[in-house]
Amino acid sequence: MNYYHIWCNLKDSHKDLEFAEHLRGYLGQLEKLGKIAGYSLARRKLGFGPSELGEFHVVIQVRDLAQLDGAFDAIAPRSGEIEQLHARVYSAVTDFRSALYRDFPDPGRVGD
Repeated sequence: MNYYHIWCNLKDSHKDLEFAEHLRGYLGQLEKLGKIAGYSLARRKLGFGPSELGEFHVVIQVRDLAQLDGAFDAIAPRSGEIEQLHARVYSAVTDFRSALYRDFPDPGRVGD
């Protein structure tokens, strides 16, 4: 499994529940279409964490990089329903940071 991590802050922190709802709509649609394997949303607790990482942490799960490419391909045209769902999310965030991780050790790793 590969994990696309996203950290961000909200432009308007009073719209936190709205953001969660919009993210659920957007990523839920990608999951329903088979473009991602799953996702989660977490919020920093009690202010603990590095300042350069945002208050919100999204983890998008994909089976492999081909599935991640497929998700990006679905979003790239920037049109239709998926773009409307995407726009509700990206227009609400600031201080975006991301990283890509994988399970370890993975099947491709040969042991000693």
